[in-house]
Amino acid sequence: MLVLLHEGGHFLFSKLFGVRVEKFYMFFDLGIGKWTGKLFSFKPKNSDTEYGVGWLPLGGYCKISGMIDESFDTEQMKQPEQPWEFRTKPAWQRLLIMTGGVLVNFLLALFIYAMILFHWGQSYIPLQNMTHGMYFNDEAKELGFQNGDIMLSHDGVDFSTFDADFYRDLSTSHEVTVLRQGQKVSIALPGDLNLLQMLKSEPRFVEPLMPLSIDSVMPGSPIEKCGIKAGDRILSINGHEVDTHNEFTFELGRLYDVYKAADNDATREQALNTTIIYVHNGDTISTSIKLQAGKKALAAGFYNMAMSKYEVVKKEYGFFESFPAGVEYGLNVLSGYVSDLKYVFTSDGAKSLGGFGTIGSLFPPMWDWYVFWKMTAFLSIILAFMNILPIPALDGGHVLFLLYEMITRRKPSEKFMIWAEYAGFGIVILLMIVANLNDILRWMGVM
Repeated sequence: MLVLLHEGGHFLFSKLFGVRVEKFYMFFDLGIGKWTGKLFSFKPKNSDTEYGVGWLPLGGYCKISGMIDESFDTEQMKQPEQPWEFRTKPAWQRLLIMTGGVLVNFLLALFIYAMILFHWGQSYIPLQNMTHGMYFNDEAKELGFQNGDIMLSHDGVDFSTFDADFYRDLSTSHEVTVLRQGQKVSIALPGDLNLLQMLKSEPRFVEPLMPLSIDSVMPGSPIEKCGIKAGDRILSINGHEVDTHNEFTFELGRLYDVYKAADNDATREQALNTTIIYVHNGDTISTSIKLQAGKKALAAGFYNMAMSKYEVVKKEYGFFESFPAGVEYGLNVLSGYVSDLKYVFTSDGAKSLGGFGTIGSLFPPMWDWYVFWKMTAFLSIILAFMNILPIPALDGGHVLFLLYEMITRRKPSEKFMIWAEYAGFGIVILLMIVANLNDILRWMGVM
């Protein structure tokens, strides 16, 4: 849908300015030998455009007459210029044709965000309502934070919700104010914490502190089989004391690492079998438990409802109210994404790149319209931004050369444009290979 609308933006402005679109394709029809690479195509009567679907699902394209693009049709460029060609149109028209796809994706994202706010509103738990405070890792504690601190403000600005913006604000703050045992405490920070490292560390730099309570037990779970009941309190697992659900989860994570790294069944079995000490009706009991192994974690089989006990704030938006709110929300998403791009050029950032597998993992296993539309809007605004980057072969590369032409009143040579297209296409393919290779390595457990 996003690719179709993106290419539709180029198509719309091309038709508006009388530029011939020779092909409008979903996916790429890369030919092999005598095979054209088309799965399906048709050309309406009295139309200059062939519509079709190619076999290679890496996006889509419009083949615009008189333009050096990913089709690398250099023969056409050797022919005399024609009035319906891209190259004969004024620079401002060519600029709108090239930005048409980006414009459609950007406006679509803002519209979807607006409709999400109109339909579902905005529900969140204010940080000040998280009365148990936050749980911090060792790095955060060295900076002065303590478990149970309630986050109030950063550099004089109040914190609102626990999300990506919270981490971004924290990473660039020089002073954070917390509520500790009823008293306001100021903590000095360097202002340049590594956001990626804060998110990737185990445990994370900061997360909501969840008391370790067994609110309900899953039927047939390891916890139920060993006799632990709702209301019991766990003291330790595998010899490690656990005061919070955060620590309990971290210990399960450590055991899962041992389980995944095991090269034989005996070691894996040893990682699953552990000892839990818990309190039941005032008595301290030690019991053996065999944990369940899932695809991404080990499970004991009980529910902790700590977060559900916090007061949730829901903000409703009227139809007309939703549009400025959606624009603000979308611009904030884009701003955060752009600010995080600097980490791509670090070793950890390069390892964090993901391809088709990563995109798929963003969606939940069960269908959820809210998540679907939110992720669609996110991918649309990112597609717009990535395409406007000044890389040859992307829309932004063409825009860069057009701006050069408009300023200097000189066109870059066709030879230069062809080689720039080759170079840009190579960069895009390389990024795609790296991103999808990362997915494969993560799937194999290497990364």
